[in-house]
Amino acid sequence: MKNIIAVILISSLALNTYGQEEEMKTVKEKESQSEGWFKKDHLFTGGDITLGFSSGTTALGASPYFGYSINKYLDVAASFNFTYTSQRDYVAYGDKARLTQYGPGAFVRIYPFKFVFAQAQYEHNFIRFKYFAVQNSGYSDTLQHFNSNSLLVGAGYAGGRGDGNNSFYYISVSWDLLKDKNSPYVDGLGRAIPIIRAGYNIALFQGKRRY
Repeated sequence: MKNIIAVILISSLALNTYGQEEEMKTVKEKESQSEGWFKKDHLFTGGDITLGFSSGTTALGASPYFGYSINKYLDVAASFNFTYTSQRDYVAYGDKARLTQYGPGAFVRIYPFKFVFAQAQYEHNFIRFKYFAVQNSGYSDTLQHFNSNSLLVGAGYAGGRGDGNNSFYYISVSWDLLKDKNSPYVDGLGRAIPIIRAGYNIALFQGKRRY
């Protein structure tokens, strides 16, 4: 009788343990399925700020973005660009020019190393140009609206980026390969000028990275 009772107790314990293991396995599978391909700790935001001052010229701007790290080598993001530039003595002494530039964009960053990235960024900018002429200068006030597409390609440095951490500062340099005549990134002869940007990338829901 004692042997029978012992067998029953051992069998019950084994079945109970097996049931708990199966239940835990089911819970993990459900969690994995609910998470799917999307991991919220791969989300990030950030941007850069433009502050430029020189003799007679002031430039203010911001370029925020929101993105997702597909893996430790590849980030994608949607962005928005806004820049305001004011300049005195534009074509004649005492005149003024105002340039407002804004529009959506998107970029891809590739990290061959954790602290170096290559970037391609598309922008569509709406541009408003206002010119205030000086009396008796031979020029007249002008208001113009135009659009421009740009493809900015370049490279940058990511300081502080590493495994498990996607918050870092960065500095980059790029050039507009499309060279649209209305692009704010080309000079008067249509040549692409270097665009230097610095900013900060902020990880959202930062946790242990699981690529």
